Amino acid sequence: MSLTPLLVAVALNAAHGRSLWRQFRLGVVTGVVYFCGTLYWLALVMATHGNLSMVVAGLLAFGLAAYLSVFVGAFSCLVGLSARRWGAGGLWLAPAFWVATEWLRAWLGAAFPWVLLGSSQTPVLPVAQFASVTGVYGLSALLALVGTAAAALAIRRDSRTWRRVVMTAVLLIAVATWGAWRLGRSELTSHGRPIRVGLLQGNVPQEIKSKAEFRDAIIERYITLSRQSIASGAEIVLWPEASMPFYFDFEPALAEPIRRLAAQAHVPFVVGSDEFERGQNGQPDRYYNTAVLVDANGQSRTSYRKILLVPFGEYVPFQKLLFFVGPLVEAVSDFSAGTDPVVFDADGVRFSVAICYEAIYARMARTFVGNGAELLTTITNDAWFERSSAAYQHFDQAALRAIEQGRYLVRAANTGFSGAVDPYGRVLTKTQLFEAASVTVDVRLLSGRTIYGLTGDVVAYLSLLLSAIVVVKGRRAPGSDARPGSRG
Repeated sequence: MSLTPLLVAVALNAAHGRSLWRQFRLGVVTGVVYFCGTLYWLALVMATHGNLSMVVAGLLAFGLAAYLSVFVGAFSCLVGLSARRWGAGGLWLAPAFWVATEWLRAWLGAAFPWVLLGSSQTPVLPVAQFASVTGVYGLSALLALVGTAAAALAIRRDSRTWRRVVMTAVLLIAVATWGAWRLGRSELTSHGRPIRVGLLQGNVPQEIKSKAEFRDAIIERYITLSRQSIASGAEIVLWPEASMPFYFDFEPALAEPIRRLAAQAHVPFVVGSDEFERGQNGQPDRYYNTAVLVDANGQSRTSYRKILLVPFGEYVPFQKLLFFVGPLVEAVSDFSAGTDPVVFDADGVRFSVAICYEAIYARMARTFVGNGAELLTTITNDAWFERSSAAYQHFDQAALRAIEQGRYLVRAANTGFSGAVDPYGRVLTKTQLFEAASVTVDVRLLSGRTIYGLTGDVVAYLSLLLSAIVVVKGRRAPGSDARPGSRG
């Protein structure tokens, strides 16, 4: 329903022969309102942790919202072209246009797929099950279809429109009914090998993580939490992103207590640590955000380097254009991206580790599962977000990956939320924000594939194809006297 006012405005403008530029502006204004409302916390993060004044941080956050809004503007133009060419019938292509522009937003330019429309349905479990068939873009299409039905009905209430509205309602009821049936069966919760995972939440303030005087206390806190987790029967212990206040594989004396505990307990750990490669001069050259698998003998067996980096967190996009954000550039760690989607194997337990931002990418989880992951894990440091809605958004978006892939997902976050969801998106356990915690949870290793896991983003690709066709045919649009409801 959130798209309904925009769709009505675009359709009426198309009916009166208004320019595509005007329709683009309608979309941009809508997008700015949407992204400023959902991403307001970016200004707080950049001001607090990026050494920027609140004014500059606010302008930068607004600039990102405006950039993302360009894709909503493109959506409006596509709807306008379609409405001009096919009247009211063209309006019903809006779900495909929305998905196409969402997909482009996730992969072009700054590549920021936060708060995709479909992600809003994660807590609505019967509807969210649709993601196991179509992925998040199918959910986005479904929501856009509901908004389109409302817009079409607001514009014209003829018999054809009513039939399409009824068909939309039937589809929504069918999806929710099937989803409720799928939840009721919950077959995946009785399949696969059970395993107990320990999740650590150190609650280390961001401002002290890199200070040498706090290093020993941070290490001791995580060792204590690890012992609690092991005492509760954990078979694998997951530490948060960048939990190590040193380079784990390059400072053996500091890593020794951790390795010793893993070997004594005979329990593998996954630790988050920065890593570097040396250049020709022997000095650190390239830095990586890394997850390291410490095996049950205390040895580093495998590491995974984060592939998808956070804009304005791990790199600053468009640095030449953003010449006025020097303090932010200095504050942001300049990481390099990894290239290999490694799946860890801990004595036959095959699992992936998405680091922070990567958990919002459906394609990333699908790649991990395709490489043999039987359990999805994610490690993150959401201390940047303070108590804003970002931490809630991040958890829900990660939870949708479990439904899409038919896997349990466990999450260790420095300040929360740490927790686990089952393959149907049901929350098994979830910590509170900003408290130290050691949590153990029972999950299962699963090997089957969902329909979405097998087919991928077919909904997005078909939407892109349809949008391209509309752009070509829209150039031969009829005259400006077309009216919504006059065709299709």
